[in-house]
Amino acid sequence: MLSRHSGPLEPGVRHVGWDGRTLGDWAAEVDGADAVVNLAGRTVSCRYTTENLHQMMDSRVESTRVVGAAIEQAANPPRVWLQMSTATIYADRRDAANDEATGVIGGHEPGVPGYWEYSVRIARAWESAQQEATLPGTRRVALRTAMVMSPDRGGVLDVMLCMARLGLGGPVAGGDQYVSWIHGEDFVRAVSLLLAREDLEGPVNLAAPEPVPQRDLMRGLRRAWGRRPGLPATEWMAEIGAFVMRTDTELLLKSRRVVPGRLLEAGFEFQHPTWDEAARDLVRQVRAR
Repeated sequence: MLSRHSGPLEPGVRHVGWDGRTLGDWAAEVDGADAVVNLAGRTVSCRYTTENLHQMMDSRVESTRVVGAAIEQAANPPRVWLQMSTATIYADRRDAANDEATGVIGGHEPGVPGYWEYSVRIARAWESAQQEATLPGTRRVALRTAMVMSPDRGGVLDVMLCMARLGLGGPVAGGDQYVSWIHGEDFVRAVSLLLAREDLEGPVNLAAPEPVPQRDLMRGLRRAWGRRPGLPATEWMAEIGAFVMRTDTELLLKSRRVVPGRLLEAGFEFQHPTWDEAARDLVRQVRAR
């Protein structure tokens, strides 16, 4: 495992340090590897200041480029490179879902804040960086990933549950903006499929087949936790809340309606295809923890 941070890992996992932007001794680990999975990138849960946006861009593009360079110089390159990407690359829309074949790439949709375009620009640059290296023997897949729901502390579900327990998990700005999500167990299973399926390359949406409006997402989570009340919030209230939590309202307000067209075509069967069932399973795991 390559990481910028040292620390205890699971048994059987070897840790190798890297800085996420330059070639080093770590590149020897790529030579002869069966596969590379790169998930590096600065968290998007922050205020969208100029500095933070540049860090989001640089951490994604630079780490992807250097992974490509390491594979390019390998005498025995890996057969497949799975590169993290984001479902945020698609346009804000409520009329239809975005799949890989017919989805609309965002950045120019009317009626949304202009600075949202930069998130799409990051996503496009991220995917472009994966294509820069000359890798005739390595299959490349871009993981256009929705919100990954897991019971771990510090993740998106942890924040949502905190709001639900406090009675603040109601609809935001009407709540009709769609949320695309994927259960953490299905994320891991989808990655395993993409590692094995040599016929799949290019962008693949990692999202459950049923995105839901934000109001329904939070309602399902409140029910799973124990029927807590959910106070609604206007857009300006969301702005205040996002400021206090040091994050940005784009994460709440952009309608990400994304479906896993290519995964379904490949025969992938979701263990958690619907949100209400997934929410119950995740809450059960949180309580067990």
